Amino acid sequence: MKKTIKLIDLDCAHCAAKIEKAVKKLDGVADASVNFLSQKMVLEADDARFDTIVSEAVQLIRKIEPDVTVKL
Repeated sequence: MKKTIKLIDLDCAHCAAKIEKAVKKLDGVADASVNFLSQKMVLEADDARFDTIVSEAVQLIRKIEPDVTVKL
């Protein structure tokens, strides 16, 4: 399954790269791509655990960049 997630107030390209790298390491994630300019992340993950993976990704994003608001 693939989903686009809005990352509001993502301030820098380096932060986007950190988020992308960390989310890709989550178990069940097939691919993750963060675009700093559009402030969006495209997440592709296992269908059976997709909701759990999205929840884990959101928690990880908040840990890396507390000022970023995640809009599902």
